[in-house]
Parts: sequence; structure tokens; C-alpha cells
Amino acid sequence: MTSDNRRILIIDDERPILMTLEALLGRHGYQSDVAANASTGFRLLQSKAHALVLLDLQLPDADGLHMLEQIKADHPDTQVIILTAHDSLNNAIESIKRGAYHFISKPYAPEELLSLVEKALEKQSLLRETLELRQTTQNLKQRLAQAETRLAPIFKSKVMQQIDELISAMAPSEANVLITGESGVGKEVIANVIHSRSRRAEKPMVKLNCAAFPQTMIEGELFGYMKGAFTGATNDFRGMIAEADGSTLFLDEISEMPADLQTRFLRVLQEREFRPLGSTKTLKANFRVVAATNRPIQQALAENRLRSDLYYRLNTFQIELPPLRERKEDIPPLVASFVRSFASQLGKVEPAIEPEAFQKLLDYGWPGNVRELQNAIEYAVVLARQGQITVKELPAEVRLPVALQKTERAAAAQQPAGSARSLCDMERNAILDALAQTHGNKKKAAELLGIQRPTLYNKMRRYEIQL
Repeated sequence: MTSDNRRILIIDDERPILMTLEALLGRHGYQSDVAANASTGFRLLQSKAHALVLLDLQLPDADGLHMLEQIKADHPDTQVIILTAHDSLNNAIESIKRGAYHFISKPYAPEELLSLVEKALEKQSLLRETLELRQTTQNLKQRLAQAETRLAPIFKSKVMQQIDELISAMAPSEANVLITGESGVGKEVIANVIHSRSRRAEKPMVKLNCAAFPQTMIEGELFGYMKGAFTGATNDFRGMIAEADGSTLFLDEISEMPADLQTRFLRVLQEREFRPLGSTKTLKANFRVVAATNRPIQQALAENRLRSDLYYRLNTFQIELPPLRERKEDIPPLVASFVRSFASQLGKVEPAIEPEAFQKLLDYGWPGNVRELQNAIEYAVVLARQGQITVKELPAEVRLPVALQKTERAAAAQQPAGSARSLCDMERNAILDALAQTHGNKKKAAELLGIQRPTLYNKMRRYEIQL
């Protein structure tokens, strides 16, 4: 705790008490200012920062309780300890209700006062740290929002710049948006950008992945429910529609929503009201919808996975995101962004990528799109040594010669889900995840995996994992 955070203001009209307290606090390392009346106390509070005020309720020029309220209004993180006589306990208790940290009765034991002072300063320090953390978090959120409002620094391809222009034009409207594209192309990123440029950006976007919940649960997640609405509903739950009031509701994998629920949700979009499960009360709904699907739209419609009437309601604007293999100009800025991010997370110097390794990144087909590229860069940054990413640090599939990549992907697609290859891939990925979480510490990674270190070393050699 710095000296500024230990400065104490003593306000009491009895000079002997002022002098005694100032001397006592000084002997224990505290800096003190003294005031014999309220006006001097207010002047000192305005001229210097004080972590704590020792305040007598009986002052010649002000009511102590009123002064307490004024101190807490002007300096909410400053703690106040009330100095009171035995016959003023009722006022002392009232002061706690009005924001004082605590009170101490005269005459007081020095040890008791010092203990109370230290505890009050600890609370003030925690409050200050919390405020600073909130401010830092808010600044980071603002920086992230500013970064997300422009795609240009990350996406350089002409098609993505055209999408960026479309988003700028339609985001301020209330129009619903449907985003399509393969898995991993960045549909949620685009949804975030749309929301961040909209008039609803002050409230966080609410997200629901329709494929992440069983059919029996998704209705409650979306509409909310009342306690006792069904077995297991032990409390009221607002639901995503209510949470999205005044904001944007992002429905990922909309084509995985059950057909009957699509019908009910369409009615909400038309009438702008809904009813939670188990409730007799109809609630208003004010939200914008951004939906996404990785299924080709015509296929989803033909297979009745997406109702045509819901599709037309959502499809005021449609954004089709091309796969990464069709916009390779975006790979260099994406790689640079991911390298910088993962190096920072791991506390490593940002590694350079040797030309041969970079060419491998450009040549690879990226069937998993941007998400696969992100995972590959995380893998490489974890394994990078001496500030450089070489071909050896790239995932095995990326290192394959171009001519073999399609054969490898075709073989993988034909491989049964429970095959030995799939199990090996799972084990290899588990080892990589453990190494990433432990910043490359093999001992901790082995503990995380529940295996002995020699076993981990053997498996790392087997899977060509080098640190």
C-alpha cells in the first residue's frame, strides 16, 4: 500500500484528541491531516486524497451524520470511522447505515483503533483495486469493440472488404441478418461486428447456439421459464429473448432449431411478444436477430431444416462468407494477429515465421477455415523455440506436400469415428492442449493429463511434439 493510500484525515473539535491520534498514527507509519471543524475538513478533503477519515459526530459547525453523507457522496471509496461517546451509540449505528465503515467509542484502546484503521484501509485498497480493474476491463472492451468495428486490419481480400462495406451500410438499421458459410469461417465474428456498429451496441449481444442444446432444453433457453414449469425447473429463468431486450440476439446454427420451435419463434418476430414456459403473462420483445448456419440454404430449405417463412423473415440481409481457401489474401494478416495474441497469452516473445513455414500456411487448403488456422498458429506458438516458427512447429497436416493434402483429407473423412487414427488424434490434441495450458511445462502437463513424465515424453516423441 502506497503512502497516498495510507493518508488519514482526523476531524474532531477536541485538540488533545487530534494531537493524540496524529501521534499514534504517525508512530505506525500513517500520514495524517487534522481538522478541528467541518469546514477545514472539507477543504482538506478537496485538496488531498484521503483513504480514511476519522470523524467525530459532535462538531461545532456541522452535523456529523450530514457530513458523513457528504463525504461518501463526494468520495465514495474513502472509508469513514466514526468517533463517538458512549451516549451517542444510536447515532453511531445510524452512521453505519449511511455508509460509515465502523465506529469506535471514546475512550478507546490504541490497539483497537489501530486494528480498525488497518481493516478500513484494506477495504479501501480493495475497492480501489476493483475500480481500477473495472476501468481496465472497460478500456479493454472499448479497444476490442473498436478493433471489431473494422474488418480491414484482419481481412484484406476484396470479397471481405465488400462485406465490410455492406455491414457498415446495414448495421445501423434494425434489419435482421442471416450469415451463411462453412464451419469456422468466422460467422460469430461477423455477428459481433454487426452488433458493435449498430445502435444497440451499448448492451452486450446475447448468443444462443441452437445445436448446443437437446430439443427438450432449447425452448426453455430461448423463451425462459417459471419455477415448476417442468421437472428440474427449480428457479425462474429469464431466457435469451428477455436477455436480448434492447440488444441483438445471435442464433448460431439456426437450421438445427426444431421445426415446431421455429414456428413459435417466427410468431415472436412477427408480433414482438412472447410468453415464458409456465407463465400466463405475455412479455414484449425488442431485439434484433442475427442468425447463422453452416448448411447451404437451399439444402436446408429442401430438407425442411429451415422453415421457408422463417428464412424470409431472417433474410432481410444475407452475408455469405467464403471459405478461407478462396481468400488466401486474408491468411497473412490473420496469422500476424493470431501469433501476436497467443504469444501475449503465453508470455513469450512474438516469434517470427520462417519463409518456408509461411509458404506452407499459404499452400494448405484449410478445410476448417479460420478456426483451423487459429488452432494451427496456437500449436506453432506453443512449440516455437528461439523466437522462430519453422516448418517443424506446424501441425502435421499443414506440413504435408500439397499433392498429398487432398488424399489425407479424403482418408480422414472415410475413417470411422472410433478408429485408431481418431483416438491417436484425440490423444495428440490432448497433449498439445495440456502443454498450451501449462505454457510448455512438461511436469505440470503430465500432472494435468494424469500420466507420468516418462509416459508424456514417450508420447511426445511418438507424435513428433517438440518443445
